[in-house]
Amino acid sequence: MNSGPPSLTSPVAGSVDLPPAAAASKHRRSQLVLLCLACLGIVYGDIGTSPLYAMRECFYGQHAVPPTHANVLGVLSLILWSLVLIISVKYLILILRADNRGEGGILALATLVNDVLRHGKFLFLLGLFGAALLYADGMITPAISVLGAIEGLHVATPLFDPYVVPIAVVILIGLFVFQSRGTTGVGTVFGPITMLWFVAIGLLGFQQIIRTPEVLAAINPIHGFEFFMINGSRGFVVLGAVFLVVTGGEALYADIGHFGTAPIRLTWFAVVLPALTLNYFGQGALLLAQPEAAVNPFYRMAPSWALYPMVVLATAAAVIASQAIISGAFSLTMQAIQLGYSPRLKVIYTSARIIGQIYVPVVNWGLMLACIALVLGFRTSSNLAAAYGVAITTTMLITTILFYIVARRRWRWPTAAALPIAAFFITIDLAFFGANMLKVAHGGWFPLLVSAAILFFMLTWRKGRRVLRSRLSEICIPLDAFLPELKSQSIRRVPGTAVYMSGNRFGTPLALLHNLKHNKVLHEQVVLLTVRTEEVPYLANPKDRVALENLDEGFWRAQVHFGFMEKPDVPAALDRIKQTGLRFDSMRTTYFIGRETILATRKLGLSSWRGSIFAWMTRNAGDVTSYFCLPPNGVVELGARVEV
Repeated sequence: MNSGPPSLTSPVAGSVDLPPAAAASKHRRSQLVLLCLACLGIVYGDIGTSPLYAMRECFYGQHAVPPTHANVLGVLSLILWSLVLIISVKYLILILRADNRGEGGILALATLVNDVLRHGKFLFLLGLFGAALLYADGMITPAISVLGAIEGLHVATPLFDPYVVPIAVVILIGLFVFQSRGTTGVGTVFGPITMLWFVAIGLLGFQQIIRTPEVLAAINPIHGFEFFMINGSRGFVVLGAVFLVVTGGEALYADIGHFGTAPIRLTWFAVVLPALTLNYFGQGALLLAQPEAAVNPFYRMAPSWALYPMVVLATAAAVIASQAIISGAFSLTMQAIQLGYSPRLKVIYTSARIIGQIYVPVVNWGLMLACIALVLGFRTSSNLAAAYGVAITTTMLITTILFYIVARRRWRWPTAAALPIAAFFITIDLAFFGANMLKVAHGGWFPLLVSAAILFFMLTWRKGRRVLRSRLSEICIPLDAFLPELKSQSIRRVPGTAVYMSGNRFGTPLALLHNLKHNKVLHEQVVLLTVRTEEVPYLANPKDRVALENLDEGFWRAQVHFGFMEKPDVPAALDRIKQTGLRFDSMRTTYFIGRETILATRKLGLSSWRGSIFAWMTRNAGDVTSYFCLPPNGVVELGARVEV
């Protein structure tokens, strides 16, 4: 007997039976609502906290313009049409179409370009640099969001000023310590809190608009053009502050694999865009009435009784915004590892049901230290705003360029359609890019320096692995030569299965040669295994997971395929093999792994100093056993010294 709650179609007293189609439709609608609610917390946290500091940076600070009537309307017009053109049109209508089998983000887009262009290495390198820029954004976003929220205490009383930085540091430490537990447990509260945030900021703005309705004139884009005519080059500098309102745009594209395009688009047009528009126009209305409020127009809109609750709510929203960018950094790291641009790092899966929820300790603690250093070094969100935007505007420009290539080569758009669209948005991106480049001397150097360093390490690892594979191929015995020689020798065979993991499908693994040389035995079944990461997020057909070939003499050649967003569980993949004559018993299977010791030289592939860096990265790479989910008590490692 079922004691659970009745279903929607159960014949319960007072209920109405729904036809199957209607019940399915109602279920889909409820699922869409839940996805939209979760989407609010994960996708829109970053762009949703921009009102804390974006408007203030336009009218308060070293490069601000005075909050005159014309300037307020001009800046508001630029903000509104930036949200409409950059987020609504460019990202939600155009860029979200460019998914790589359901996954988004600049690295996925660069992979699409690499697929359609035979000589697209430079463009892929651009995409890789854009990915590196997102790490810099992951350092700045938590710092500026948390500082911007805590600074609301100054509006209440200056007595809190000495404690803003310590409180921000404590919150950041708590945020990063929490990451090891994953987002599954708190994911259900992210959406409601962010929904409350958007409702609150919308109401704050609405009450100010009612008091000063003339602010609605800023809807006319003419005010934006007049702003530049009035302020000239100074107005161009302010454009860098205006860009802060769209800094969460890349998150929309990066998270389509988690939610799909429908919830992201619906949530933006139904909740986020109206709330942001109301709040920005509300801040503008306040400045029209009280120009002195430019020091912090967001918190000056709140009535005195609501100030402390708004600080608490803003802090919660800032933490959620930070959570989104941190999770994105984890996912980006996983993609880089799988595509061969990063050493293996320890990756912890925090959800048994959702593969995208991962935790990368090295990245987590690195981001935490960087965030704390930024807070201690810059001390205010205004100072950090100078560093913020440089990374994202560069990434957005690269995204537009790559999108044009995909539209022309993959979707076969005619030049007459693709070129004007791309040129229009590249013009806008270049304007924002130029305005943000003026910040380089005032802190914008930080994201550029971090991104350049990360890109250097990525390329060094990629080239080093290529040189290493080449060297191993030179010293390896071809498999076609090894097997005939094996037949002519009397080698003792022992029970069980040996799996030798190697990156060269056609060469004899060094671990196999070392084992044979020193132990003088071979297992009854020998599997030469190569793991290949495909340039797609997930394999659509499970039958494509393993390719198997019988080489005779008890030898098998296997190639296991994973998508770049998949967990590379080798034993689980091998367990699915149903080949006659080959069975995997976990108690009788031994995995042999070669561990190379890199010796940097001047005569091969890499310069000596770069080879030394590659050798250091190799020594500190994550454990192969845990990365491929191998049983720790079933692994044998055999070393070799290789010059690069």
